[in-house]
Amino acid sequence: MANRVSDKITKLRDRIYVCRSGSAADTQAVSDYVRRFLGEHAMEKGEEPRVATAAKLMRTICYENKDRLLAGLIVAGWDPVEGGVVYEIPLGGTLIKQAFAVGGSGSTYIFGLLDAAHRPGMTKEECQAFVKKAIAHAMARDGSSGGVIRLVTIEKDSVTREFVPGDKLPFALF
Repeated sequence: MANRVSDKITKLRDRIYVCRSGSAADTQAVSDYVRRFLGEHAMEKGEEPRVATAAKLMRTICYENKDRLLAGLIVAGWDPVEGGVVYEIPLGGTLIKQAFAVGGSGSTYIFGLLDAAHRPGMTKEECQAFVKKAIAHAMARDGSSGGVIRLVTIEKDSVTREFVPGDKLPFALF
């Protein structure tokens, strides 16, 4: 059973989040394990873990269980070493650092659009509009993609969450 309005974004640490696609049970279990490991890591080191640490933990779990998990993950956040960073872990457990990442069934409809519309150095507002339009575009073409947009903006000093209901989606495409 699919839920088109479920929250697929999970907080791992204050400045590290994961966007989940695939089996909800699998991705929730992986997220729970990584959240616990990151908490232990923070206690042992006395400092917050890096985004790369979270991504590598997720990659390890997904890769070592690739024949038992249906989990596509995007780990993103901010840390003092790399600043804002995005890692993708597609099915099978590969780890890829990218300027941006997409996943899930709707992503196949928008790869070319994203390549054409993304540009380095976008402002926060431009990035938020880029993401909203991309998600709305994917949802318009994929019956399995969500019915709402949940957006998390992670910066050095803040994290904001935004909810865009289905009747307020930005249908003006790129």
